[in-house]
Amino acid sequence: MLTVIAVGGATGTCARYTAALVWPTGQAEFPWTTLCVNASGCLVIGAFVVAITEVWTVNPLVRPFFGTGVLGGFTTFSTYCADIERLVRADRAGIALVYLVATVVVALVAVTIGVVGARRLLVVRKSR
Repeated sequence: MLTVIAVGGATGTCARYTAALVWPTGQAEFPWTTLCVNASGCLVIGAFVVAITEVWTVNPLVRPFFGTGVLGGFTTFSTYCADIERLVRADRAGIALVYLVATVVVALVAVTIGVVGARRLLVVRKSR
């Protein structure tokens, strides 16, 4: 189980790192990359959980590999916290506060869209 999670985590972390290389954020800039990575990860988490709990029967290792590993490695609470600290140290406390709140709101909206969207697309099709 730990190996499956570790392999998934390494995969997700590499994807997040690649996103940061492709779309770097300056020291005093709003961390759009981290916000978008976390939002997209939450969207996928919402859809994934519906898919594996309400639609398909999957191998017991799929959830730890993809949900905990890949998506856990892709989304990033640690970088979110480091971004807030970086902004505060750069005298951008206002932007840090907006980012702090926006991330929570965007993440909750994204996971809700993922759940609702998956239920509409997958559960409705399965029942037909």
